[in-house]
Amino acid sequence: MKKRIIKDYLMIAFGALIMGLSIGVFMIDTRVVPGGVSGIAMALHFLSDESIPVGLMLWIMNIPLFIWGVKELGWGFAIRTIFGFTISAFSIDLFHGDVPGLTFLALNKSEAIVDLQQNDFLFLIVIGAVLLGVGMAFVLKHKGTTGGADVVAAILQKRYGYKPGNAIMVMNILIILFATLIIYQKQLSHFRPPISLAFYALLLTFIISRIVDIFLDGFDYARSAMIISDKSKEIADAIMHKLSRGATALNGRGLYLNSERDIIMTIITRRELTLLEELIRSIDPKAFVVISTVHEVLGEGFKRRI
Repeated sequence: MKKRIIKDYLMIAFGALIMGLSIGVFMIDTRVVPGGVSGIAMALHFLSDESIPVGLMLWIMNIPLFIWGVKELGWGFAIRTIFGFTISAFSIDLFHGDVPGLTFLALNKSEAIVDLQQNDFLFLIVIGAVLLGVGMAFVLKHKGTTGGADVVAAILQKRYGYKPGNAIMVMNILIILFATLIIYQKQLSHFRPPISLAFYALLLTFIISRIVDIFLDGFDYARSAMIISDKSKEIADAIMHKLSRGATALNGRGLYLNSERDIIMTIITRRELTLLEELIRSIDPKAFVVISTVHEVLGEGFKRRI
């Protein structure tokens, strides 16, 4: 257990570091906003005539969201959340050269990055998007979060039933429009017109979401789980109330002991698999669980694959 927790924190730190590298090196100077609270922090950075570092602004903005999240969602996510967004925020300023005494790590001023800004802008944005997506996937895969939009989306789902994916998409579009307006008013678009930068930002958001899905899901869509346990009712309740997924009880009979018991079947996304395993382990560590790959799911809560 302790080794797994240490590994989780190391991977969250690594993912947050990659996210900070992506934003600090590939996005701030190009004025391409990634969405989320990072996007708001960038917009306010531009609004302040770049006097307030993006990472510091991001950290400050996450504090009230963190407090709100603790109040609404409990302390379960608290430590990993503040750990994740602190490393991410510090890494942004570190690699952008905004940390006093460590300006030599300003990779955004490197010859390669400047060359890409001037001669291959699209490739630069794609590299930044891939790095941000991979970093985010590392954080999510190990049950972490970098705060921000994830917290807001979770609260909206709990209070009003909004799907997290839809909530995050709407927030990202509004944030990109807000940042584009600031860039236009401040005349900060050194490389491309503001509207072009907005389209790059939308492309960036799409690439990030696909990278996260591929990293977490592989090329498979979902997982089915068959759970055999003496505490099947408690596990089914946890699946329905904590994961917001349906569960079906199938009557079964163990041949070795010739005993009747319910077998729980549920369908989840790959992203939810780790949470499901943690739920089962906390209720019945001796439960027998079979996980299978599902390539297509039709029904409420799942989209047809394109």
